Amino acid sequence: MFLRLAEQHRRFVHDLVMNLQALAIVLERQGYLASCYTCGGQMNSASFMVSLGENHLIRFLVSDYGITWTEMRDDRELMKLEGAEAISQLQELANLVKFQIKPSDGHVSLVRVSGGAA
Repeated sequence: MFLRLAEQHRRFVHDLVMNLQALAIVLERQGYLASCYTCGGQMNSASFMVSLGENHLIRFLVSDYGITWTEMRDDRELMKLEGAEAISQLQELANLVKFQIKPSDGHVSLVRVSGGAA
């Protein structure tokens, strides 16, 4: 059972890393500063970053140790989420791409008022 769960986790992380790479490419094409770095060719970890405007930065990390979403503004941490909550917040970022919201719109903000601000 545990070997099966470990393999499922590896596939999940691999899929997540591939989707982060694709999201970074699409965000760059829409005018955002975005990057996704991986270590090695196994795709078992990634560091994804995107700037949503002046001093507004999102960092998403995925590895065997966990998944975190950190949102910062003016070098101060606004929100830090882990696990499923971090992935849900990533979906909100993907919605920027889906609805083609431009960084210059000024109203782009992913900070949730009811969210777990750090």
